[in-house]
Amino acid sequence: MNPYIEILRPGNALMGAIAIILVAIIDKTISIPIILAMIAVFFETAAGNVINDYFDYKIDLINKPERPIPSGRISPKNGRNYGYLLFLLGTICGFLISYLTNNWIPFAIVLIADIVLYLYAYKLKSTPLIGNLTVGFMTGFGFVFGGFTLNNPDIILTSIYLGFFAFVMTTAREIVKDIEDIEGDKIEGAKTLPILIGEKIPAMIAVCLIIIDSALCPLLYYYNIFGILYLVVIAIAVLLFLYSAFLIFKSQDRETAKKVSKYLKIGMLIAFVAFVFGSFNF
Repeated sequence: MNPYIEILRPGNALMGAIAIILVAIIDKTISIPIILAMIAVFFETAAGNVINDYFDYKIDLINKPERPIPSGRISPKNGRNYGYLLFLLGTICGFLISYLTNNWIPFAIVLIADIVLYLYAYKLKSTPLIGNLTVGFMTGFGFVFGGFTLNNPDIILTSIYLGFFAFVMTTAREIVKDIEDIEGDKIEGAKTLPILIGEKIPAMIAVCLIIIDSALCPLLYYYNIFGILYLVVIAIAVLLFLYSAFLIFKSQDRETAKKVSKYLKIGMLIAFVAFVFGSFNF
């Protein structure tokens, strides 16, 4: 794969854009602003991935040496400039959305995303728990961005519900990923929770967040946000979430953390499918 495509982590960036797609499906709306919002989230997520790789390439020499910058296929300077270009493209999309809808909240959200994503890569990632919360916040922020792009009060409220779900589960996954990456983070001198207080307590925090989110899932049906099919599909995701919580509770070794991180990501994808199914009455 071309290193300039690989460094975007296109699958990850597309998953970010899924938030907009889901909100559009729930509202049963497709428009130029929504398409621009999908593109904006893709660019912003990709920019965050690239600038993160730029700042973290020394850590990645230990944890992910195959990535484009630590492997030498992209120079740090070119990686940095590439990230700046992607931020600019995402910001332009945000401006166009607000210009077309005469609603400047989406543009403000993109500007906030620019700042938060850069600060995360530069400083916040190595800040205990704050870095994890930042990633969770930005994931949930995508749903809210979609809601304000549509500018429908009911959809805005729904997007906030979905954003909260994504925020909590993503935060849990980020904590698990810190356990997975503890070896390289120690060498680089990062101060993540597992490094400061050991793996056990962060694992318990992740378990609590997973259980809380799993327990809250049925509320989206109870409050008539989604239909009965949502419950059927979300049950699969909840079972996977709870199994992941059991695994990381039982063991905090690197291989288990890697497995749990993967399961949580799959579970979130299944949850997104549940959101889609739940938005239709068959």
